[in-house]
Amino acid sequence: MDFKGSDTIPGPRTEDHLPHTAQAAVKIVIVGGFGVGKTTMVGSVSEIRPLTTEETMTQAGVGVDDNYGSDSKTATTVAMDFGRISITDQLVLYLFGTPGQERFWFLWNGLFEGALGAVVLIDTRRLEVSFDVIGRLEERGVPFVVAVNSFPDAPRYPVSDLRGALDLAEEIPIIECDARRRASSRDVLMTLLRFLHSLALAKAAT
Repeated sequence: MDFKGSDTIPGPRTEDHLPHTAQAAVKIVIVGGFGVGKTTMVGSVSEIRPLTTEETMTQAGVGVDDNYGSDSKTATTVAMDFGRISITDQLVLYLFGTPGQERFWFLWNGLFEGALGAVVLIDTRRLEVSFDVIGRLEERGVPFVVAVNSFPDAPRYPVSDLRGALDLAEEIPIIECDARRRASSRDVLMTLLRFLHSLALAKAAT
């Protein structure tokens, strides 16, 4: 088929090209329950136009999906979100946001393949949706940090209370964030990288 004029298939935008200085790429997964802000975080921090797979929620999900606490949400991720951020001229992070609805969790197996670490995004209004997510990471042995997304009407708890409620080890970082803000989301990723670095140093010392 001959593509001409408006029918021409566009290539990647110039700003989407991988920096020529990049020497290392790391895969990071952003996980959490339904409606905690994973798509928002990937979109806010990505330096390229993010890939999203959000679809409009329909009546078919009634009684199947747990939307409690997110009644105003009208779309949900059905496969993954994807973005990219350059931490330095040499280091690039590839970000994969997982679907939050439990019926799509079978997709996690592929998304976690090769991941160096994960961010668990939580909503303090619905802490219970994070239990299975954290359990899956622990079963897989994937290092992670916990990011508390600051929704305007969400209750605030001391870090010690959150750690106890989520049954987290003392060394796992917990950081507050606003997933809508690029700087805040970037701080979460930097916290994860520092945590991964500390784990690598500890392993090398043994």
